[in-house]
Amino acid sequence: MVYSIFNKIHKLNNFQTVSAHCDIPCKIYDPMHAQISVLTMIRICDLISELENKDSNDINDKAQFSRLISQKEEHGIKVKDEIRVIWGDYIKEPQLEKFPELHKLTHDIMLNTSKAKQEVNKEITIDLLKKINRFAEIFWTTKNVKTYKAICPYPPAQELIYPDLKE
Repeated sequence: MVYSIFNKIHKLNNFQTVSAHCDIPCKIYDPMHAQISVLTMIRICDLISELENKDSNDINDKAQFSRLISQKEEHGIKVKDEIRVIWGDYIKEPQLEKFPELHKLTHDIMLNTSKAKQEVNKEITIDLLKKINRFAEIFWTTKNVKTYKAICPYPPAQELIYPDLKE
């Protein structure tokens, strides 16, 4: 009913068509969410390893293990969502021409995230972080923002690509 009312009004007034490059044209994109999510996955691998190395595991340890696996899964989903949105809504032909590796890099991130979700393997998550850092480096370069590398100030103390926003 509402559609038919708007359709009749449109025929009378001929509204101008509006379009946007994404769902909401906010222009707010930042790969940091994906970087934080993969850091969380790395940290969870460390915490699971600590549980595994205990002499015995009580019911609370088993409950903790279950929560850790659940959180690793959730953060893997966040990684995919954040990268997919930037790749799908922000990355366009000019960025692809300048960085032809973007399609393969994004696909590799998706596959590597799936593998990181399936296994408890710190090396896989560290490899994923390297790919996401490269994605972040490319992203900030497309925005003409310089980047720098630094060790994050919290566990798991891994190297991240940060935008240099001082300029």
